[in-house]
Amino acid sequence: MDNKIINESIIQHIEVAKKLFDLEDVIFKVAKLSIQTIKNNGKILLFGNGGSASDAQHIAAELVGRYNKNRVSLPAIALTTDSSAITCIANDFGYESLFSRQIESLCSANDLVIGISTGGTSLNVINGLLSGKEKGCKTVGFSGKGGGEFNKICDINIVVPSSSTARVQEMHILIGHMICEAIDNEYTTT
Repeated sequence: MDNKIINESIIQHIEVAKKLFDLEDVIFKVAKLSIQTIKNNGKILLFGNGGSASDAQHIAAELVGRYNKNRVSLPAIALTTDSSAITCIANDFGYESLFSRQIESLCSANDLVIGISTGGTSLNVINGLLSGKEKGCKTVGFSGKGGGEFNKICDINIVVPSSSTARVQEMHILIGHMICEAIDNEYTTT
């Protein structure tokens, strides 16, 4: 292995990260919506598959625990963590119902539903977002590769301008951290 692979990955990461300046207003809207949701006694529900499932868990943990500053614990749930619910729903209703079934039971109209998919085309994530809309929730997508179906169904879709799954995933966690930082600044106690 040579350094060329590492250098190219860093260069690609930086090039895509620079493009996030063009998404600044959209990211800010999602941060404001997240803060408004919590202030209205709502919770943030996040979900996705594979690496996006990990991103959902990571962001939810930052909100429930803390991101960078001490503050009150905030209501966030990653719908990817309950293995009993996941296997039950997938077995009894099919994998495409994995998130929509959880949204049916856990969401109320004042909640925020965030679906994460690098291409915006994952059927179970799309169904979860649609269930959130049916419940009266605001819906946000974290996507890439042009945004896919998320463009049609999300109230706000943050489309990372890249077709590389790795680069899109890296930007999703960076965007999640930006939103957590904004929330931290709103709720810091010490």
